[in-house]
Amino acid sequence: MLLNSEEVSNDLGVLVLRISAAGTLFWQHGWPKLMHFSEKVDHFSDPIGLGPAFSLVLILIAEVLCSALVLLGLWTRLTTIPPIIGMAVAAFLAHGDDPFAKKELAVLYMAAFIALFFTGSGRFSLDRLKFQ
Repeated sequence: MLLNSEEVSNDLGVLVLRISAAGTLFWQHGWPKLMHFSEKVDHFSDPIGLGPAFSLVLILIAEVLCSALVLLGLWTRLTTIPPIIGMAVAAFLAHGDDPFAKKELAVLYMAAFIALFFTGSGRFSLDRLKFQ
């Protein structure tokens, strides 16, 4: 059976979005926080009043665990929700009064994960391998 080139293009586009958004969020933001957890835990931002330690754990779940799962394309729609919430909190609460340049990256990550929430993981993912 021949595959429609438009379908393949769409799935490749979703793959590129997953790799770029989840991969950079994981490696550039989540992993350094995880590696320096003990240094950050006492003075991490607490925009929703849960305490700095719990706020750091929540953002680590979003940026490390969920981003890794999105990167692999495993439970993609479900695992985009924590990064969407985390980036919304970062953009609109933690940096709410800052100029847009300060919150721009969080808004871009949030938009990418919202797009992945609606598209799913695409053909090139563990979700597709697991359920076919």
